Amino acid sequence: MLRNINPLLCPELLRALRAMGHGDEIVIADANFPATSLGPPCIRADGASATDMLSAILQVLPLDSFVPDPVLTMQVVGAPQETPAVVAEFDQILQDQADLPTTCQSLERFAFYDRAATAFAVVQTGETRLYGNIIIKKGVIG
Repeated sequence: MLRNINPLLCPELLRALRAMGHGDEIVIADANFPATSLGPPCIRADGASATDMLSAILQVLPLDSFVPDPVLTMQVVGAPQETPAVVAEFDQILQDQADLPTTCQSLERFAFYDRAATAFAVVQTGETRLYGNIIIKKGVIG
């Protein structure tokens, strides 16, 4: 046990977050996301929501301040301008908790999958809300 570490940050996830370098990306994925078949290591977090996982990760991970889009979500198929409730919640968490307050930018579904396939790891949550997927780019600690 460690103090002041969110219990959602299991040892495998903490190892991945620590091993990531500046510019590496991690995906927080919903329960429907093809995390295991995508390619990057898949870290299971079935009991967590994507929003709770984002909040936990932001407690220890700095966002990249050298790019205009350190956080990406998946666009709604057929309605790319629509903002799902889970994405609005991601935005609120980013405003309230990120060291670099920002809002989510979005990618078309298959572009999101392609980007996620190059991530350092994917955290597969138990999130049941559709489009509960987010990519975070790690920054540096000054």
